[in-house]
Amino acid sequence: MAGTITAAWLLTSLFYFYQYSMRSAPAVMVPELSSAFGMSAVGIASLIGLFYWAYAPFSLVAGVAMDQVGPRAVVPLGAATVAVGALLFSTGDPTLGSIGRFLQGAGGVFALIGAVYLVSNFMPASRAATLVGATQMFGMAGGSAGQFVVGPIIGSGVSWDTFWLSMGIAGLPIAVLLYFLIPGRSGATTHKPDLRAALRGFGAVFRNPQSILCGLIAGLIFIPTTIFDMVWGVRYLQEAHGLPYEVAVLRSAAVPFGWIIGCPLLGWLSDRLGRRKPVIAGAAMLLLVTLAFALYGPAGVLPPFTIALVAGIASGAAMIPYTVVKEVNRPEHSGTATGVINFVNFSLTAIFGPLFAARLVRVSEGAVERSLADYQVTFMPMLIGVALAIALTLLLQETGSKVRGPKTAQTLATS
Repeated sequence: MAGTITAAWLLTSLFYFYQYSMRSAPAVMVPELSSAFGMSAVGIASLIGLFYWAYAPFSLVAGVAMDQVGPRAVVPLGAATVAVGALLFSTGDPTLGSIGRFLQGAGGVFALIGAVYLVSNFMPASRAATLVGATQMFGMAGGSAGQFVVGPIIGSGVSWDTFWLSMGIAGLPIAVLLYFLIPGRSGATTHKPDLRAALRGFGAVFRNPQSILCGLIAGLIFIPTTIFDMVWGVRYLQEAHGLPYEVAVLRSAAVPFGWIIGCPLLGWLSDRLGRRKPVIAGAAMLLLVTLAFALYGPAGVLPPFTIALVAGIASGAAMIPYTVVKEVNRPEHSGTATGVINFVNFSLTAIFGPLFAARLVRVSEGAVERSLADYQVTFMPMLIGVALAIALTLLLQETGSKVRGPKTAQTLATS
C-alpha cells in the first residue's frame, strides 16, 4: 500500500510539474504572444493572469472535493482540463485563448491540492513539511523548465503555438495514468457527498484565523515569484539592465530553480527543528534582502544568478504554511484547509497582478520600453508585502513537533 501511495504522490507531483511549466512559460514568449493575440505586453500580462483568477476560486472547489469524493475522482479530471486549456490557448484566438488560460488555472489547482491531500492523509506526519516541500519542488522544477528550457526552444525557432499544442497533447496520457494509479477510497471512508458537511468544513476552516494567516503569509512571500519573476522578470532584465534575451531568460529561471532547492530544504529544516515560525520568518527576511538588492542594488557586484537563486531558495518558505494550515485544523478538513490557503494565497496574485501592470503603465507613462526607475517605483510595494509577511508570522501559532502533543491537530483546531 505504501508503495502505491508513493507512486500516486509522485505522479500527482509530476502533474504539478506539467501545469507549472505552462504557468511560467508565457514569460519567455511575450513578444510572440503579443503579435499572435494582437495585444500589448500589458494586455498579455492580463491574459496570463487569468490563470490565477481561476486557480484561486477553484482551490476551494478542489479542497472540498478531496474531502468529499477523494482525489481519484477529481485529480485526473483536473489534468484533462489543463490539457484542453493548452489546446485552446494554442489557437491564438483572444477569446479561445482566454478560456484556455482560465481552464489551465481551474484544472491545475487539483495537482498541488491532490498531492498535499495524499501527503496529509497517507504519509507520516513527522515528514509532512518535508514532503509538502518536495511536492512544491516538482512544481518549481516545472516553473524553471517553463523558462529555462522553453526560452531556448522558442529562441531556436520553434513556434509558440507548436509548444502549446504539444503540451496539450502531452496532458491527456497524464490524466489517464492518474486515474489508474491514484487509489480509490476504502470502504471505511467512502460516503456520499454531503453539501451541508462541506459547508460546515468551509465554515470551520474560514472561522479559524490561523487559516487566513497561513494564506496571507504564503501569498505575500509568493507574490515576488508569481508576479515579478514569472510575468515581468525577463522584461525587467532586458529593459532595466540591458541583458540579451537568452541571458535574461536564464537569470529569471534561476528563481524557480531556487525553489527546487528551497522548498524541500526549508521543509526538512522545519521538521528537523520541530519549529515552523523561525524558518518562515528567517527565510522571509532573506527574501526581503535579496528582493531589495534585485531592485536597488548595484549591478555586477555579485556573481550572475546569485540574487535570483537565493531569492528562490528563500521564497520556498511559502510552502511551510501549507503544512501549518492542516495542523491547525481538524484532520477531516485537510483537503478543505489546503483549498482555503491556496484560495487566499492566489487571490492575492490574481488581485495584485493587474494592479502592478497598471501601475507600471502609469509610472512609465505608457512607454514601450521601461527604465530601471520605472520598475523600482512599480515593484517597491512588494518589499512592504514581504515585511508584512514577517510581522504576520509572529502571530502564527507554532505547530512544530517541539510543541505538539499526541492529539495535535484536534487540540490546535479547537483552541
